[in-house]
Amino acid sequence: MSNQRVIQGKVVKVAGIKTATIIVERKVMHPKYHKTVKRFKKYLIHDEKSELEVNDVVTAIECRPISKTKSYRLNNIVSKGVK
Repeated sequence: MSNQRVIQGKVVKVAGIKTATIIVERKVMHPKYHKTVKRFKKYLIHDEKSELEVNDVVTAIECRPISKTKSYRLNNIVSKGVK
């Protein structure tokens, strides 16, 4: 793996046949109050086998653009979510 970013997040939506939406949480220090706050960002990832479900924790790896908004593909499933 050369310059490919790896992100880890939780599946919040399974949209379409091979697409899932994950939310990635990061903690940053607030510039004024010096308190740790959470920041979130959503990513669309490509799931070739359509094996993801809501609440799964996954890692995704950066790849070539698959569509207008998809630039990550599923790397592996860290843990399966509870239904």
